[in-house]
Amino acid sequence: MPLRICHLGKFYPPARGGIESHTQTLARAQVALGADVRVVCVNHDMGGVDATWRIIASTPSVEEVDEGVRVTRVGRHASFSRFDVCPSLFSALWRIRREGVDIVHVHAPNPTIFSALSLMPPFGTLVVTHHADVVKQRVLLKAYRPVESFFYSRAALVLSTSDDYIGGSEALLRVGSKAKALPLGIDRTPFAEPTPRARAFAEKLRAEHGSPLWLSVGRVIYYKGLDVAVDALSQAPGKLLIVGSGPMETELRQRAERRGVADRLVWLGRLDDEELVGAYLAATALWFPSNGRGEGFGLTQVEAMASGLPVINTHVPHSGVAYVSRDGVSGITIPMNDPAALAAASHRLAADPDLRRQLGERARERAAAEFDERVMASRSLAYYAEALGGTHSTDGPAARRAGPPVSDASA
Repeated sequence: MPLRICHLGKFYPPARGGIESHTQTLARAQVALGADVRVVCVNHDMGGVDATWRIIASTPSVEEVDEGVRVTRVGRHASFSRFDVCPSLFSALWRIRREGVDIVHVHAPNPTIFSALSLMPPFGTLVVTHHADVVKQRVLLKAYRPVESFFYSRAALVLSTSDDYIGGSEALLRVGSKAKALPLGIDRTPFAEPTPRARAFAEKLRAEHGSPLWLSVGRVIYYKGLDVAVDALSQAPGKLLIVGSGPMETELRQRAERRGVADRLVWLGRLDDEELVGAYLAATALWFPSNGRGEGFGLTQVEAMASGLPVINTHVPHSGVAYVSRDGVSGITIPMNDPAALAAASHRLAADPDLRRQLGERARERAAAEFDERVMASRSLAYYAEALGGTHSTDGPAARRAGPPVSDASA
């Protein structure tokens, strides 16, 4: 019987985000290695409208198959401080418990999933990926920390996205030797072998906006340091392309007006996969000026590196940001909250094509060696084998398969 894995995530692509992309990539790669994989997440799609940031928004429950991964998107009615109200979540989890699963892999922070699991008897061997600490949301943190501590103590393994992150995380330090590093990985093919459409979009961006072109990809939220990027643009040449959206967009537009760079700030919004690859191809470097440990890894750095694009990132203490793209290897690392340093690094890359080429080549090599999806999936299955061979399984395989059926109604 193949290993049965259930990933419990916040959202799932086409929802945008590093955790979402990681969950999909890991699940698909595990299927390719022979595992039976399913995902349960919240449905972000409200009839073609992204409901991620809406407080009141109803979405339906949907069942799909994504390259061999069975995906259950549970409907939600509202969201308060990142807690989604999803009445159908319980029935989905009870059904999985009844059918049997070997590994329950939760991607955290995830108040919604942990709250639902706390109301159920344990099932499967619990593995958690701790993607990032809850830092800014103080009200959420006060309510979430006891729940987090309870499930982390129950987990067989708690995975971090890098060794660097473990040393600064109270949650990870509390679990001691159960904390292990599983760096994120991606399918490098679309970035290493861009399609004609991706190349055409790159040419379009260059023709419309000239050179140099700096690129930012991701949700427009506080720890991305885009306020620093806007300030740096007033001292750097070229334009900044921003792919993504989020709650700080209006504030950043106003900041750009005050700094006199609004005409050099290009908001591309949400791009499809080929257009995103084209944006990486068109850019001179990825700007990644994150300034908080809410940024635990930075998966878009890996996408840029796989595209052969140098990265300008920041040294965020006890975060994996500077681990992903190494200073002098695949890019340039600067101090946090330093617009002048970001501008200086940009001037250096814009003026030195040989340096850009060398960093780009080494970026591709590092992406292949450390952050390929097959490397990540193989590491994950080795960790699962370790967890299943230990003493942390909350319910034996025989009991999982022969346990009494539980009706959805009883949830």
